Amino acid sequence: MPQVAAPPWPDRVVPSWTDPVVVQASEAVGGPWGRHAVTGRALFWTPLRVCLLFTVLVLSLAWTKQAPCSDGNWTGSKQYTHLCYNDAVPLFGIHGLSTGDVPYLDSPVEYPVLTGGLMQLSAVIARGYDSLAAGIGPLPDAVPVQTYYVVTCLLLSALALLVTRGVLGLTGRRPWDAAMIGLSPVLLVHAFTNWDLLAVALTTLGMWAWARRHPAVAGVLLGLGIAAKLYPVMVVGVLFALCLRAGQLRPWLTTALTAGLAWLVVDLPIAVLAPENWARFFTLNDTRPANPESIWAIVLHWWPGFLDGPLAEGESPTVLNATVAVLLVLAAAGVVWLALAAPLRPRVPQLAFLLIAAFLLLNKVYSPQYALWLLPLAVLARPRWRSLLLWQATEALVWALTMLYYLGGDNRGVDVEWFYLAVGLRDVALVVLMALVVRDVWQPDADLVRRSWPGTDDPAGGFLDGARDVRTLRRRAQPARASRSREISSA
Repeated sequence: MPQVAAPPWPDRVVPSWTDPVVVQASEAVGGPWGRHAVTGRALFWTPLRVCLLFTVLVLSLAWTKQAPCSDGNWTGSKQYTHLCYNDAVPLFGIHGLSTGDVPYLDSPVEYPVLTGGLMQLSAVIARGYDSLAAGIGPLPDAVPVQTYYVVTCLLLSALALLVTRGVLGLTGRRPWDAAMIGLSPVLLVHAFTNWDLLAVALTTLGMWAWARRHPAVAGVLLGLGIAAKLYPVMVVGVLFALCLRAGQLRPWLTTALTAGLAWLVVDLPIAVLAPENWARFFTLNDTRPANPESIWAIVLHWWPGFLDGPLAEGESPTVLNATVAVLLVLAAAGVVWLALAAPLRPRVPQLAFLLIAAFLLLNKVYSPQYALWLLPLAVLARPRWRSLLLWQATEALVWALTMLYYLGGDNRGVDVEWFYLAVGLRDVALVVLMALVVRDVWQPDADLVRRSWPGTDDPAGGFLDGARDVRTLRRRAQPARASRSREISSA
């Protein structure tokens, strides 16, 4: 009998062989990938291009959802009945972008500086298009606010594609995990709600640069992310805890210093030219009450006298602020302890997801679009379709019930109790997802990423990937990370 060579083993994880949800979904296209099928030889439809295509398709659906609100004609509470509310359309007029005002210099903006810069960039491009359309007949005309919102959505779409690309670069032998970004319900619901994708893209690309062992580039990108939203600073903190355990503080210091420098380059000119408007973001966060989507709003609804009690208009909730600060410090301390006490050093996305999720749950502001902050980290921390889809379903439910709550029970909306029920379900789902990640950290043989490929440690770890532990809170010295990871992967 002639000898036939066995087909080569796939050079990457095949999700239709490993994930029950993908196995079932693959039945619609002929079933799971065959044993003798060849992977890694596609001429065009590589995993990256397929995942980018998924992202484009979901963004197209997201735009279809947002289109009824794009022209600013929100009569009949259209923004709530069509679930298409966004911040860009009303702020176009409120902050004077419609008349050429520059954020911070001419108008106070409640967002960090780089987000205001994205708002200004969209306004400049939109005015340029409107001028061009007025002089060239074939170009379609639109009201200024609609042009501005279309430009904003196009820029946000480019950022969403960068998020998908960055996540794929962080997955190692699991490139198809990036499809969880492209096909995400959270991306469908919140891609165009606010400008959060700017910070999410910069943070993801910064983590990718760290994984490629470019600490200075990682610092610049993370610093720009902090200039767009403050939450990337928690990623820098997570890197510190893990580098402390691995004795890799020099690259972390490079990342931290360049991040601070990048943030300073962006913020310092505005802080000097318009100090009051620059500080508005910080003062607003100090004086604002509990956000309706936070656990504190639920507590204060049922116990109005709890913490500060009734507040006058503009009065700062000092007791609530102090309580939140203490709880956040305790949560951060718990994450640091987990980083130093776990049997194996946790992966970067695992700790980053836990810290940022704890921040959102305990903070007095948990805007619905903040779910985008968690999306890439959740995919990288625990790439299982079922648990991620269940959590994202609760985020979508919160958005739908938020719109109906603002519509009002007397106007075919819902009462506050139904809205708080959705918020509670979302919080429970997020806590369960956090508990699963903690279990994977404490029991590394349950970590899907580490046991998916022989020798895998932390594809997003960079200098931490395969490094030996130097400082731990465990009594016994740990073996080298790479050798221990091979034992787990082959088990």
